[in-house]
Amino acid sequence: MDATADELAGVVDLFGGVTRTELERALAEAAYRADGQSVDDDALGAAIDEALESFALVRYDPGEDAAAASTADGEPLLVAGPTAFPTVPEHAEDVPHILDIERRQLDRDALGAATRERLIDAADEAVAAADTEQLRSLIDVSYDVEAWAPVDLADERTRLEDALEE
Repeated sequence: MDATADELAGVVDLFGGVTRTELERALAEAAYRADGQSVDDDALGAAIDEALESFALVRYDPGEDAAAASTADGEPLLVAGPTAFPTVPEHAEDVPHILDIERRQLDRDALGAATRERLIDAADEAVAAADTEQLRSLIDVSYDVEAWAPVDLADERTRLEDALEE
């Protein structure tokens, strides 16, 4: 089973947020339910990393957030991100019940703040590298983040646009 970023986000969204380990288990279960298929661990790891890079998934450390802190060993949660169009893969809709994981409620303000910081870090890298393609991409992502969470990225967008003009 090869999952797209949107399918990863769809599985994550079923739970509200999951640890990476839980996501891997959920996808393995969904693949098995789909005629005994299996998951290529290396391909899945690469797909998760790419989804994080593209903001289809975002990391969320629940810290003091009691509603979301019921994670395994304090691992950060993966959450469907601002660029995702979550799509639940076939045979995955019952995975939360099979894995017996309750839907987690997340602090949207804290999630937005963490995603804002992640975007700022990515912008710093793109500006330093003068990566025109990444600068343009991050401008688009900044609008997605603002629509997705209660954050203001106007200053970062201006910085990215200025870097494009240099």
